[in-house]
Amino acid sequence: MDPVIIQGGMGVGISGWRLARAVSSHGQLGVVSGTAMDVVLQRRLGDGDTGGHYRRALAAFPLPAIAREALERYFRPEGREEGDPYPTQPMLPRLPSEWQQKLLVLANFAEVFLAREGHDGPVGINLLTKVQIPNLPSLYGAMLAGVAYVLMGAGIPRDVPGALDALARHEPATMRFDLQGATGGDDETLSFDPGPLWDGGNAVVSTLAGAAGARGVVPPPLRRPAFFPIVASNSLATMMARKSTGRIDGFVIEGPTAGGHNAPPRGPRQINDRGEPVYGDRDEVDLAKIAALGLPFWLAGGAGSPERLAAARAAGAAGIQVGTLFAYCDESGLSDDLKKDVLVRCANGGVDVLTDERASPTGFPFKTVSLKGSLADPSAYAGRARICDLGYLRTAYRREDGRIAYRCPSEPVDTYLKKGGGAEDTAGRKCLCNALLSNIGLGQMREDGLGELPLLTSGDDLRTLGTFLAGRSSYSAADVLSHLLAEA
Repeated sequence: MDPVIIQGGMGVGISGWRLARAVSSHGQLGVVSGTAMDVVLQRRLGDGDTGGHYRRALAAFPLPAIAREALERYFRPEGREEGDPYPTQPMLPRLPSEWQQKLLVLANFAEVFLAREGHDGPVGINLLTKVQIPNLPSLYGAMLAGVAYVLMGAGIPRDVPGALDALARHEPATMRFDLQGATGGDDETLSFDPGPLWDGGNAVVSTLAGAAGARGVVPPPLRRPAFFPIVASNSLATMMARKSTGRIDGFVIEGPTAGGHNAPPRGPRQINDRGEPVYGDRDEVDLAKIAALGLPFWLAGGAGSPERLAAARAAGAAGIQVGTLFAYCDESGLSDDLKKDVLVRCANGGVDVLTDERASPTGFPFKTVSLKGSLADPSAYAGRARICDLGYLRTAYRREDGRIAYRCPSEPVDTYLKKGGGAEDTAGRKCLCNALLSNIGLGQMREDGLGELPLLTSGDDLRTLGTFLAGRSSYSAADVLSHLLAEA
């Protein structure tokens, strides 16, 4: 049976396994974020893996040699010394190394495994289409752990359904690789072959070798998860339903009041007096046309109330996807100090959310919480030295010599210009990769002794969170569900 409430797959580690497990154990759909899980696992192990949770998940991984190698590489029983930086790792290229692929599979397996422990409810995973390179091995790792739903937005994930079909059979999967300056070559495809994981081969990525053949270990049967693209228009929903490479099982219809990345407004660019993009009638989704596609759908963006749930159901939706209310609950991965700061501000009516056209390196509008000391604070932003050392939001482009290179408008300006980027693209850009890890207490330490700064994102609903608190200083995921389902 389809869930009524989908918990949003937020940020890097905000929708971690604890939150997803809490929601799923109460009968709704808990969702883990799969973004940058390879770095999250490395850093959790490097911090000593408090509670032993990730080590417990690694012990259940069906290929123990890979789990042992991860522990040998990253686990530090005593954790890091205070002020020590995390070890740096190479950024992911189009053809990741054997170990990079294994780590992505392992990390996403671990997160879904932990989210599924102790209950019978389904668990989903959220990935960003824009963050292309990790997605195929990340999906496979989640499927090895029994993920039941895959949700993807921030792009057009039309290749994902076919990839899920192939991965469920342990066969090679491919998807298009967005490459600026593309000329139709083979390097415009991303490929992942799970076969060598099981036969002990040296290469995890192969565009030639199939999954069939002799293997050292017989892989377990896999369930193909349901796939819900996250869309913001009728045209995209129709295209996904008709032209995807495989089965679509439903949609999440996300409006511009949702947190994180928003689709840009349709039509001529307009901004309000705060510098925010203005959305109009063309950005309204015709729900009758969505319903006519014959697939279930959930509404997202400003949907976190019993009234919005009732309205969504009346419009034919199966339910709602909710992010902001869950982002600040006890089980979310947001650091306790940041969570407390925001909740106090919400209780006092002193919190604001800005739709920033410039913040994200992707060029999509991005919701930022106006929090002093974060990258949303102009003085704090100005004091941060630009660096790009994680690279999940880099753009791939073809150089004049034909080779593939990568650039990001939030990297050092001189570096970006040398790669052919325009100076105007760099203004106001913020390093989301490092900031989102800081949000969950995994920020990198720099040579100046200062850590990377956080940058919180929330939907417009954050402005009304004080009403939901009703005098409380904290609340649980179960409290959110009870609130939303009170009238159901």
